[in-house]
Amino acid sequence: MSVDVKICGLKTPSAVDAAVDAGAALCGFVFFRRSPRHLEFSTAARLVERVPDGVLRVALMVDPSDPDIDALLRAVHIDILQLHGGETPYRVSDIRERFRSPVMKALPIASAEDLAAARLYEAVADWLLFDAKPPHDADRPGGNARPFDWTLLAGTRWRRPWLLAGGLTVDNLADAVAASGATAVDVSSGVEEAPGDKSPLMIRRFLDRAAEL
Repeated sequence: MSVDVKICGLKTPSAVDAAVDAGAALCGFVFFRRSPRHLEFSTAARLVERVPDGVLRVALMVDPSDPDIDALLRAVHIDILQLHGGETPYRVSDIRERFRSPVMKALPIASAEDLAAARLYEAVADWLLFDAKPPHDADRPGGNARPFDWTLLAGTRWRRPWLLAGGLTVDNLADAVAASGATAVDVSSGVEEAPGDKSPLMIRRFLDRAAEL
């Protein structure tokens, strides 16, 4: 059984092409100014044109306002809104209904209590993404190259499809999947040569490894 992969934080045509050509199921684009992976709408609009139908285009935003979401959706052709901030279940539901867009909710995990809290989002999000809780001094909620205890997810069942994120690399991917039971994963910093600098070669290697699992 191969594992579906979302390559997040794509910024260049070569990285997008590598992700698509090597079999990524989802391509992620970041709209958060404190991230080294942030894109302006005009750049993102050109990049998503390189993503063919059948590969989902995901836009990552952090606690976005309605005007921010509206501007994004008018400028960039995306399939899923990824909410990666402190959005409440009510806010997730409101965004999903107001903008008639599928929503992926990223949830910070460090303990069983965090996993229990994630259950509140099953009824309002289309996808769930389990990421490591950021360190206290972090200036962004994700992309911090931190794993969490993958065994927290072992044997759990969810009403929505979910992805495992946080510190994944080609070297630990097999262990992460075996420990968590994930059938889909999200990688960003694990395929970078430097923060925000995706390596087409590392992308291909990661996707090749996922296809073997």
